[in-house]
Amino acid sequence: MRLFEAARWAPSSFNAQPVARSLCASRHGTLANLFRSARRREHKASAKNAAVLVVFISRKLFGHDNEPSVTHSYDGGAAWENFALQGFHQDLVVHGMEGFGYERARKDLQIPDEFQVEAMAAVGRPGPKELLPEKLQARESPNRRHKLHESVFEGPFKSR
Repeated sequence: MRLFEAARWAPSSFNAQPVARSLCASRHGTLANLFRSARRREHKASAKNAAVLVVFISRKLFGHDNEPSVTHSYDGGAAWENFALQGFHQDLVVHGMEGFGYERARKDLQIPDEFQVEAMAAVGRPGPKELLPEKLQARESPNRRHKLHESVFEGPFKSR
């Protein structure tokens, strides 16, 4: 619940609580198979032993006036980041996934049209790297990030 509490405190446009919502299922809960069926095959290794699977959604309209929220995905991303950082702080693995069946998740999880399905995450305790397929084992070391000068520019956009 601490991870969800951290997500709740994320900033949002007009402080429109709650823009981001989370649908979750524990590994042995009644909805676990529903959540697992919404994943693509390549994520099975990351999620099959997860304690919890979470689908993040964001509300596309403001609650106070039902006007479109242009930044609902941005606000949902802020909630996701708080969630992931809190998980890291608690020595958990929080593996975000974008490769799953969005429309199937919408249908199976009965998500109304006013919400956008954003992402899924698998949450659990770290396990031995060797349990992952070889292809995924290589990705388990810290990755290199682009240098700042490759992504921060002064002035108008220029193709670089």
